[in-house]
Amino acid sequence: MRIGELAARAGVSVRSVRYYEEQGLLTSTRSAGGQRHYTDDEAERVAFIQRLYAAGLSSRTIAELLPCVDSPSEETSDAALTRMAQERDRLSGHIADLVRTRDALDGLMATARAHRESLRAATAEATGAAETAAEATSATTC
Repeated sequence: MRIGELAARAGVSVRSVRYYEEQGLLTSTRSAGGQRHYTDDEAERVAFIQRLYAAGLSSRTIAELLPCVDSPSEETSDAALTRMAQERDRLSGHIADLVRTRDALDGLMATARAHRESLRAATAEATGAAETAAEATSATTC
């Protein structure tokens, strides 16, 4: 199949298919006219690559994992599991950083809310004092 058909079947853009090929994640054969041709298996491979991207893996990491798919063995399986564990640890670190950042933002928001409430209270107090003064003035002028 040609590149457009592969992209449509896999639900990706033609540009993505070209990128996967540039990164060594996908291979094609070329026609005499230089057009790329792919097998039906390549559509499944693109779907698998998409799942790996969705899991937060980079194209470089995906390239390191593909030998497990292309030449399954205990060695390639162990290497893939080790690499995925490293990526999981990296993602867990990012998540912890994001939680700390969110907590810091929550603290800033609490401070801003408290400040806003103190401004409202001060405004209400000032308004109440002005009304009381106005009432006192009008009571003495009658």
